[in-house]
Amino acid sequence: MSKIKAIRGMNDILPEKTPVWQFLENSVRDVLAGYGYREIRTPIVEQTDLFKRSIGEVTDIVEKEMYTFADRNDESLTLRPEGTASCVRACEEHGLLYNQVQRLWYAGPMFRYERPQKGRYRQFHQIGVETFGMSGPDIDAELILLSARLWKKLGIDGAVTLEINTLGSSESRQRFKDDLVCYLTTRKEDLDPDSQRRLTSNPLRILDSKSAQTQLILNEAPNFHDYLDDESVSHFESLKVLLESAGVNFRVNSRLVRGLDYYSKTVFEWVTDALGAQGTVCAGGRYDGLVEQLGGKATPAVGFAMGVERLILLIESVSKLPEALYQQADIYILPLSATLDVKQKILCLAETLRSETDLKVMLGCGDGSLKSHLKKADSSGARVALLVGQAELENDTVQVKFLRETIDQQEISVKDLTDSFLTKF
Repeated sequence: MSKIKAIRGMNDILPEKTPVWQFLENSVRDVLAGYGYREIRTPIVEQTDLFKRSIGEVTDIVEKEMYTFADRNDESLTLRPEGTASCVRACEEHGLLYNQVQRLWYAGPMFRYERPQKGRYRQFHQIGVETFGMSGPDIDAELILLSARLWKKLGIDGAVTLEINTLGSSESRQRFKDDLVCYLTTRKEDLDPDSQRRLTSNPLRILDSKSAQTQLILNEAPNFHDYLDDESVSHFESLKVLLESAGVNFRVNSRLVRGLDYYSKTVFEWVTDALGAQGTVCAGGRYDGLVEQLGGKATPAVGFAMGVERLILLIESVSKLPEALYQQADIYILPLSATLDVKQKILCLAETLRSETDLKVMLGCGDGSLKSHLKKADSSGARVALLVGQAELENDTVQVKFLRETIDQQEISVKDLTDSFLTKF
């Protein structure tokens, strides 16, 4: 019988990898709590129309990448390809938006059918931050400062660069889009295949084409910033002042656009070249029209999302992670004999230590030689091993073997172990 394997592009996260995931997740929780953000959790499956109406029916995500299926009632459902639309749907459904300010975050798996590659999978994980009810550039700046603080906490601040841009209002963007299409249509045959297709579906995405030939053609194209409305210009200039005053370095990238239809005004990306070709590790912006687009009242909103897998790669590449992150135990307790009374003693001792201290305690279960037990103790990362045999059982003592320091093995009473010895840890 053949073995069943994971679906292509949907990967297992094995125990040796989970410590760095937990490090990232815990760092995110700490930073977001420091800014007063609250967690929201939404379903993995949503009605397909939610994403068609929010992301846009002519985007690559909706046209090519969504996992969509009919349930037993013949209702079209989709595994969520991103988190913003679900967050807006939940907030609107539960009355969290009208005349209210919300600072929210979420984390979890997303699903897109695309070619699996390094840092990109069909089931991937995102951490997203969304804010509602605040229209000024100060909340845009707060989100960027929040992300900058997170990079520092993760030890990757030297490997990422901030790029910002403004997409203006929907009206100014439409005027620019019309003129851009007119210009590019005259050069259509010289564009790369993806850009030729996007010319009729999502022309703004041509601006961030990776084709050198297309970028040369764009050098002569209309300039987006010439079409901006006064309010968007003022908003963007204020954002730049706020970032400069906070000491955040950035680069204005006039060709930076987002792949989703709901963005307006501020957009930003944190990019890195530490993983080879330049890649985006975090991206977001303002989407003031999305709530109304999904049936709610007009609500200013801004947020961002970061790809966890790509961040993990970056952390492992450039950050020096603490050794304690991979440490399973502080103390490893093992038997010197296989008798039931010795096993009973070490089992109870381990429970006592867990109750009276905050130390991580592992127990050497099962049969095996002293050598094999000590090998397991060493691989756990524990600082000391506590050895208990028949003699120690009778004397109410333990043998303390130091695994990380050149200190002779010593015998101490169980009372001294809990009263004084472990307080030094």
